[in-house]
Amino acid sequence: MLWRYLLKRVGFALLVLFVLSLFVFALFYIAPGDPARAIAGDKATTEVLAQIRENLGLNEPIYVQYGVFMSNLLQGDLGYSYRSQLPVSEIIADRIPVTVSLVFGAVVLWLAIGLPIGITSARHPGSFRDRAGQAFAVVGISFPTFVLGMMALYLLYFIPTRAGLILFPPSGYVPLTESAGQWAWHLLLPWLTLALVSAAIYARLSRAQMLEVLGEDYIRTARAKGLTERRVVYRHALRSAMPPLVTQLGTDIGLMLGGVIVIETVFGLPGLGRLAVTSVANQDRPVIIGVVLVGGLFIVVINIIVDTLYALMDSRIRTAS
Repeated sequence: MLWRYLLKRVGFALLVLFVLSLFVFALFYIAPGDPARAIAGDKATTEVLAQIRENLGLNEPIYVQYGVFMSNLLQGDLGYSYRSQLPVSEIIADRIPVTVSLVFGAVVLWLAIGLPIGITSARHPGSFRDRAGQAFAVVGISFPTFVLGMMALYLLYFIPTRAGLILFPPSGYVPLTESAGQWAWHLLLPWLTLALVSAAIYARLSRAQMLEVLGEDYIRTARAKGLTERRVVYRHALRSAMPPLVTQLGTDIGLMLGGVIVIETVFGLPGLGRLAVTSVANQDRPVIIGVVLVGGLFIVVINIIVDTLYALMDSRIRTAS
């Protein structure tokens, strides 16, 4: 039964989130550094530091602090930033749209680029198109993301700007609700940079899966029955090749939603990745814990979606579970 299968996955996901919260809280509890000092600064007196620790409950045992943290967390309260004194939930909520916009736009592009290249290569192994596709995959995988980002900025921003032509903005983010055109214009270079690297990976992965499936007996049988090549490839072969691709896609999306640190830093996007970096530099523990938990939540939710797709595509998975 599908609902029973999903119920097990949700239960396991809640257990994972609980263990993650316990681990992250304990890790930052034993980490070096004094939160009271981080809040009050180096010139704070002993009395002031003692008062801050008392107000934050830092003098309580760790299990008491964790109990208070979990109680607040279940009510949607992640605490307050040591630096800005703003609610952590509000800070993270402001950054999530940026990272989500970046990730899902890039996903659309890399699937639109990578899958056709991989499928075409598998349909014509050893041909010029296959070699061109493999060359694209090797080049894309070989370039670090930050190098591609810097190249994109140099070629598509600095050089045109010197010539008096502004093709793309160098940084910044405009919310979709303010202007859809400005939103896409500011994200196009980050999307392309992130998509080209991932498209190379998906081109190689889809080629390998399709080559394996196209050699199966049922594919030869389908061709012997007179089905068109398009129907054989896209109706039968691609469907069988999808599970590993869906697994990889779910993993990539879950990890990136936790923060695309390099891309957000290169293009000056105020997303979760940059928030995590600045929070670590400032020793802002409540924000760090909040970002980690939100990232873990994204991964768990995406995995549930992937498991559901598996169950819908293959009834044997539901039965085995």
